[in-house]
Amino acid sequence: MLTTRDRLDELVQLYETADFIKSDPIQFPHRFKNQNDIEIAAFLAAIFSYGKREVFISKLNILFEKMNNNPYEFIVTYKDTNDILDDCDYRFSKGIDLKQIVLILQDLYKNNSLRNLFYDGWMKNNSINGMLQSVVDYFYARVTLSVTDGFYHLLPNPNKGSACKRLNMFLRWMVRDGQVDLGVWNNIPKSELIIPLDVHVARISRQLGLLERKQNDWKAAKELTDNLKVFCQSDPVKYDFAMFGYGVNN
Repeated sequence: MLTTRDRLDELVQLYETADFIKSDPIQFPHRFKNQNDIEIAAFLAAIFSYGKREVFISKLNILFEKMNNNPYEFIVTYKDTNDILDDCDYRFSKGIDLKQIVLILQDLYKNNSLRNLFYDGWMKNNSINGMLQSVVDYFYARVTLSVTDGFYHLLPNPNKGSACKRLNMFLRWMVRDGQVDLGVWNNIPKSELIIPLDVHVARISRQLGLLERKQNDWKAAKELTDNLKVFCQSDPVKYDFAMFGYGVNN
């Protein structure tokens, strides 16, 4: 009889394949070869990955078309008087929220990068939660426009207990290697990553007896990750693929 670990390992093998990319938001950073393009594309794709998959993927396709499929060049040459992003509304966020993120990224990439921003946070805090707080604080401190609450939805505050699902997904993409994840950052250990927790993953985890906490918050994401480390200490978030596959199969 298969154990829970056996079932999950089988699902990882089944779903962690290149075929997974074409219907997942990770398709966007996979379009690029340049490090800066990959980072920016992954970051934007991740923070907008909520709601119905087909809808946000369609919105992201439109966004990258507006960027002429050259995200780094778009970011560094963008003018705050440019209205090309004004109609980029999606659910809770408005065009001005995206414009603010673009302007903050532009300032960041003058002398730095997302890789270094996240790594600095890691070195200062030695924890994923602390690192994400440092990154989010960096963005919050540089708001100059009249952003809406949608800006803060795109970049949720870890201090408020958010599971930070999309930021953790971004980290999975950047840190893990394999047929799906990009693995372009080697300065943060994948053993310390936190599983991207959403309603879907939380429900399945409770069904499998891997999660007891009722709220879908940071504590729940940490609890689930710790339980998955029993199965694979070095790479617990690989089971994100298994949760996806379990949902498809059931």
